[in-house]
Amino acid sequence: MDQADIPALLSRLASDEDASRKMAVFKLQSSINDPAFADVFIASGGLVILRRLIMTTGGNTLAYALQSLARLLEVDMGWDVFEGAAAGDLVERVVELVVTVPLVNILRGAMSILVALVGHSQSASGPAPKGGAGHGHGAAAVRSPGMFGFRALKPAVAVYPQFFELVIQQLQSADHALCANALMLVNALIRDAVSASDNGNGGAGMGGVGGIAVGGKGAYGGASAAGEEWSKFIKRLQDLGLIKAVYNLMQSSALQDLAHPLLEFQGLTKVLLRKWREVRVDLERPEHRRALKGLHLASAPDRYLPNGVARVAAEDGGADAAGKKGSRRHNPEKWRRLGFETESPAAEFDMAGFLGMMDLTDYVRKNEDGFQKLLLEQSSRPLSERCPVARASLAVTMILYEHFEVDKTDLEDARGYQALDNIKNNDKLFRPLLLQWSRLHTAGLHAFFRMWKATGAQRDDFEKVAELVRILIEQVVGQASRTKDVLEVEEDLQEYDCGRLRELQMELLELSFEDQWGQHLYQVREELRHEALQFVKEQRIRCLLQGSWFSKPVPRQHGQHGRQDSYNTKRGRLYQPWRFARLSHNRRYLHYADFAQQLAHDPGLDALTEKVDLGTISSVVSNVSAPNGMEVETQSIATSTSTILKDRSGGVPSTATKPTTKITIYSYVDGAEEAAQRNGNGNGKSGGGDSGDPKEEPILTLFPLNHSLASEWLDGLLMLLNQAPITAETNKLVSLVSEYGLKIRLLNVRLEAVYAGPAPGAGVVPSREGLDDDYYYEV
Repeated sequence: MDQADIPALLSRLASDEDASRKMAVFKLQSSINDPAFADVFIASGGLVILRRLIMTTGGNTLAYALQSLARLLEVDMGWDVFEGAAAGDLVERVVELVVTVPLVNILRGAMSILVALVGHSQSASGPAPKGGAGHGHGAAAVRSPGMFGFRALKPAVAVYPQFFELVIQQLQSADHALCANALMLVNALIRDAVSASDNGNGGAGMGGVGGIAVGGKGAYGGASAAGEEWSKFIKRLQDLGLIKAVYNLMQSSALQDLAHPLLEFQGLTKVLLRKWREVRVDLERPEHRRALKGLHLASAPDRYLPNGVARVAAEDGGADAAGKKGSRRHNPEKWRRLGFETESPAAEFDMAGFLGMMDLTDYVRKNEDGFQKLLLEQSSRPLSERCPVARASLAVTMILYEHFEVDKTDLEDARGYQALDNIKNNDKLFRPLLLQWSRLHTAGLHAFFRMWKATGAQRDDFEKVAELVRILIEQVVGQASRTKDVLEVEEDLQEYDCGRLRELQMELLELSFEDQWGQHLYQVREELRHEALQFVKEQRIRCLLQGSWFSKPVPRQHGQHGRQDSYNTKRGRLYQPWRFARLSHNRRYLHYADFAQQLAHDPGLDALTEKVDLGTISSVVSNVSAPNGMEVETQSIATSTSTILKDRSGGVPSTATKPTTKITIYSYVDGAEEAAQRNGNGNGKSGGGDSGDPKEEPILTLFPLNHSLASEWLDGLLMLLNQAPITAETNKLVSLVSEYGLKIRLLNVRLEAVYAGPAPGAGVVPSREGLDDDYYYEV
């Protein structure tokens, strides 16, 4: 619309005819976000007419008027409408519309105006607080004389106390635009509270809003009278289901339509968590003293054991005071009994701040019976074996704090907003589990107790258990999808296998050492692999020295030239179904013999009439492979002959145990002998070369009874010939031994040795003071 048409537009807006006004305000909403047009509109008195329309009309006319004012505020103009004596009436009218009118198009505009009104207190006073992404209310740098922020809403909310309940209800609206506006209003209120606390309000706003961020910890907040008012307000929002509503939105399919306000709420949650951590625990503050006193009382200090002896009697240093009235007051283990390291607990909150105290008190409040039973159980153990409950709670708080990268809020928000503009369906930006902080802390603390018990830890092992819990949180919470329910996460934290956690810890430790000592680790691995190869070689050769039974297949009754098996017919022997082979003590000969049945005791070398000189072996060939294409378990690798299936009846091996693997040992023979063997039994390899050239011929065939035995003998023979092993079982065993060797060496490295840096004086270039150029290198 052209600026010249503004007088006619204003005339139609002021008309008494509803149709004329409706058409005029409909056109106004599409043009008023042009700053040049808006400037002329305001100068011509348009704000007064627009305000009158909002105060007196209804239906679509009212919806268009609200949308026009919202768009005017978006370009940071028209704030004069909220100044003067009548400003309160306009705010009350907008709040009334939110409470009383169910029409979506009216609610959208009303919510947008309230978002701008509350947010204007931050944009007008300077930069927005950290982590709170503002909605861009222009470049105004001077605070307007009107009332903005939550203060502007307080009188109207007093008239319509159900206002916040209806705002929270709109978070469940099927209209995504309305839902987004409601969430932006909540965000603006939180930002206003953070601004108030940053401006020296004594943490008034922060005390209550912390309850929103971490799921209901407002009960311990509020450091001043103003703060108590905010705490009640935020506690009410929580009771109305704010956390649950936003959590559901983050997990819903409406994520893309609500991405910006949801990401902002997530960022503000981190801001509040960070501010809570920055609050020092000070026993001079009444609410901090009350929180610690509540911990002490919740531990049931006056509870007695079933035998009538006070619990203090079961503790170190408290036996003399047992049963005496008032002895608990002077108990020297008052705070250490709860898991603190000293009797001055306030100092132990330095790292986690008041956030750590809130988490601990919240856990005790919700699990009081379990807390008392845990303390009672721990009191029966030696002091060195007790799990320090309070210390564990603080450790879990910091693990969650670091996991969610609370201190990186600013950078994360910047990256997040850029990603939202460029990438669709990027679920990794959203962390709905952050809103379940309290439940995650409780589940993490229970996991800590479980790890402590499962590992048999003692006080000196505290950091090791904490590291396991850190890995557990990273594995379960860090890898949880956006839509994974918090109940499933809690179950995973309680059921995750401790052995698997230990494996992950070793993998992470190895990766960290890889980064720090890459070249050194490569050398160590090579050394350990060589040692492992020698170890496995000796193990395989010892299997050969021990000897093993092999089966022999039934020979063909009528082979070539009417002969039977080549080896047997050559020696004129009858078929014997069993063969025993053993390596000689000097490891130079492989002795073997055939038997009609397996003997009760393995035969000695003197009973083995045949032998093969290892020096004459040219190659060893086999079809050894893992059964059914599956990898064999490590336990079966070192199977000895005692585990081999034996048919003591002396009969031919049954079909069920018929071997499927074969090991053939070859040796070179001259051409004449090869030709004779070919003519005699037809079992030699066909060759097309000169008859005098040496050819490979099979001199011994072994049929192992199982895969493990085949792996032992095949790789054992190859290693005797100074060749590399080829079976999967042997290579797996080599890798297993070398990896265990590496892990043992890594566990022997002190942590400070990794991060301590070079030794004093290392890398210092010697001074050349007093030296000339008359020098030489000794090669």
